[in-house]
Amino acid sequence: MIMSMDSTKAQRRLNTIQGHLVSAVSSAVSHYDLRSCPTAAEFVCEQKYSVVLPEKLQTGKWNVYRSARSPLKLVNQFPDHPDIGTLHENFVHAVESYGDYRYLGTRTRVDGTVGDYKWMTYKEAATARTAIGCGLIHHGILKGSCVGLYFINRPEWLIVDHACAAYSLISVPLYDTLGPDSVKYIINHADLKAVFCMPQTLNSLLSILSEIPSLRLIVVVGGMENEVPSLPSSTSIQVVTYSQLLSQGHSNLRPFCQPKPDDIATICYTSGTTGTPKGVVLTHGNLIASAAGFTISVKFNTSDVYISYLPLAHIFERFTLINLAHFGVAVGFYQGDTMKLMDDMAALRPTVFCSVPRLYNRIYAGILNAVKESGSIRERLFNAAYNSKKQAIMNGKSPSPIWDRLVFNKIRARLGGRVRFMVSGASPLSSDVMDFLKICFGGHVIEGYGMTETSCVISVMEEGDILSGHVGSPNPACEIKLVDVPEMNYTSDDQPYPRGEICVRGPIVFQGYYKDEMQTREVIDQDGWLHTGDIGLWFTGGRLKIIDRKKNIFKLAQGEYIAPEKIENVYSKCKFVAQCFIYGDSLNSSLVAVVSVDPDALKAWASSQGIQIKRPQAKEYFAKAISNMYAELNASDPSPLK
Repeated sequence: MIMSMDSTKAQRRLNTIQGHLVSAVSSAVSHYDLRSCPTAAEFVCEQKYSVVLPEKLQTGKWNVYRSARSPLKLVNQFPDHPDIGTLHENFVHAVESYGDYRYLGTRTRVDGTVGDYKWMTYKEAATARTAIGCGLIHHGILKGSCVGLYFINRPEWLIVDHACAAYSLISVPLYDTLGPDSVKYIINHADLKAVFCMPQTLNSLLSILSEIPSLRLIVVVGGMENEVPSLPSSTSIQVVTYSQLLSQGHSNLRPFCQPKPDDIATICYTSGTTGTPKGVVLTHGNLIASAAGFTISVKFNTSDVYISYLPLAHIFERFTLINLAHFGVAVGFYQGDTMKLMDDMAALRPTVFCSVPRLYNRIYAGILNAVKESGSIRERLFNAAYNSKKQAIMNGKSPSPIWDRLVFNKIRARLGGRVRFMVSGASPLSSDVMDFLKICFGGHVIEGYGMTETSCVISVMEEGDILSGHVGSPNPACEIKLVDVPEMNYTSDDQPYPRGEICVRGPIVFQGYYKDEMQTREVIDQDGWLHTGDIGLWFTGGRLKIIDRKKNIFKLAQGEYIAPEKIENVYSKCKFVAQCFIYGDSLNSSLVAVVSVDPDALKAWASSQGIQIKRPQAKEYFAKAISNMYAELNASDPSPLK
């Protein structure tokens, strides 16, 4: 009887709280289900892809969004492998689970001819990882030291990174696009003790030896022993080849010096607003949490094959390969020349493909251009197939396989013919290009949103989501809220969708900028929220949509705010445009566009017009091509150009 009375009182309290919360929820979200979880004392406002939590119960604001896949607890470990807390443990799991499976592949060269891919297994990569780590210790590169990776994607990049993780070293990627001054700045700022480079970048390092006093070891990847220069005896820096370091490590084997989840795994430098790069400090726990959250909804398998060509110095590719290793996926590397990427894909025939909108836009424009030039009959067949397949997908039905056999299999062959999963990131992908990829290549095509400071993924589309034009729901390893930006007229009360600056909190958020507490405080507030500077809105079903940038805007003389990326993205879809830069300021009423024309597209257009371009005529035909570009853009999507 007493138990019954207590139960009645508890239910009455719950009903009272429930009624209060329902009345507090705005009419904009009143159609969603409100679910109570009394044991956890949590209340969530459910949507299809996200759930909304009150940041503070006393405020009554339901503005903190989490993934519907993990609403009451943020993910920080792989659910099926909670023992994995570091990058080292993740790779050990891969070696133990997939030891004899293919892991790292490169194309062989015989008499100057490029052949098929040659593979290294997970076990073989693990053996090399141990030798490289021991070789570094042999040269006095001890626990906690920073090691630079100054070369393009190839198997040695991952092996060195695995070695750093196994022996509690901190990997620091370097890349040419930062410029030589920035490379020198990073080496000194991070106190790099060793740098792995290629023969092509060795000379630039040797030219600044006197200005980088912390450096003790340079390892040349891909160089011959007789090509390594001998340095003056007065210098304390040693130069060895990668193969020499491997041999030295095999002769001086040591046990792993395993890191902890809170230990720093990497410092990734990004361009800074002050003119010098900022070092983003990421721990093993940060990267594992981000990967674990992503794998809640996205799974790979040992039959998958991936082509690695996006720079490993960037978090997008780095994060992708952490995930792929967890599932035992084979990773083939491109030759190092993006102009030969399609040839590499034809040889590798990947099943998983990640890229950025710039390449997807070129694929989109290239296919449409080829269709237009194929003749009216083939163009009508393509349009019929495209519209039929699009209608089926939008209605949630399976398209007729005849369209793939007649039309789209030939297009799929451009990426090797086996791609089943495509990912776009780094910048916004337009809806029409996204739909185009889904229809032409089949399989799953998703778009994600993230940044280096969040260990990559903040949000990502669900595989089964057929709606384009958004970046999905929160990574289960973080929570997101939108903060009002009144000076830009973005608020949580906006109708029909709340808008504001995207803020992120959770185990994926970085530890701060290396040796820069001031800039760290500018982006992470006292409650632990990272302010991204991006403007978003909560789209239908709890999806996130990026609509603007808080800082990268300017006002024209007439008071109009301009977000240049929006216009640049429209121009970049034109087949004539290789690159585009938009600029304006508050002293002028018009924008300026600096456009780099694609020479191949220009030549093809000139040829179609029966024109043979000579040097004195180039200026005239360039102007005509630009005029055609404006006409094409205005006809297809005039609104962003106003």
